[in-house]
Amino acid sequence: MPTKIVLHVGFDEAGRGPLAGPVYASAAVLPPDFPTEILNDSKKLSEKKRLSAEVVIKEKACFGIAFCDEKEIDRINILEASMLAMKRAFDLLLEKLPAWCKEHNINYDDVVFSGITDGTRCPDVPVECRYEPKADGKYPCVMAASILAKNERDRFMIEMDKLYPQYGYAKHKGYPTAAHRKICHEIGVSPIQRLSFKY
Repeated sequence: MPTKIVLHVGFDEAGRGPLAGPVYASAAVLPPDFPTEILNDSKKLSEKKRLSAEVVIKEKACFGIAFCDEKEIDRINILEASMLAMKRAFDLLLEKLPAWCKEHNINYDDVVFSGITDGTRCPDVPVECRYEPKADGKYPCVMAASILAKNERDRFMIEMDKLYPQYGYAKHKGYPTAAHRKICHEIGVSPIQRLSFKY
């Protein structure tokens, strides 16, 4: 009987706390030779280091990045939206996995997953998965997912800043800063605001 090959898939999200924009999530599997010293919790890395690490992750890892927008967040709540974004990210990872396994001389038919999610809940994915608070600072595959999700969401919010410059999205990325709350009260909410959140 062939030996099963365990791939550790990390899950994480970015953007649960903001008042505006989507929540992004990523699922990532790293190869054995990945240079894990470049990784950390995305919140503990400078933007320069996050972007540099992202290049290596996208070159070497198998990953998926997905999101739930503000309307979905308002409809199903932020926790459910975060889990759904992770599931979508995992589905995208699965699409890439056969080619990635072939590239790394891994027999796809022998692969089993061991998932680890940052936080207190696992997404609804058809693999063994466990959750752990602060996993994004402990496990390289979760660190990689954290970096991918954070960078992708930041890019989206910078683009939204071009559409709605008065809201300052490029600076605070939609998080509930005093300036963000103030502008919403002064001129009203933007089209990407989460209406179910308190202002």
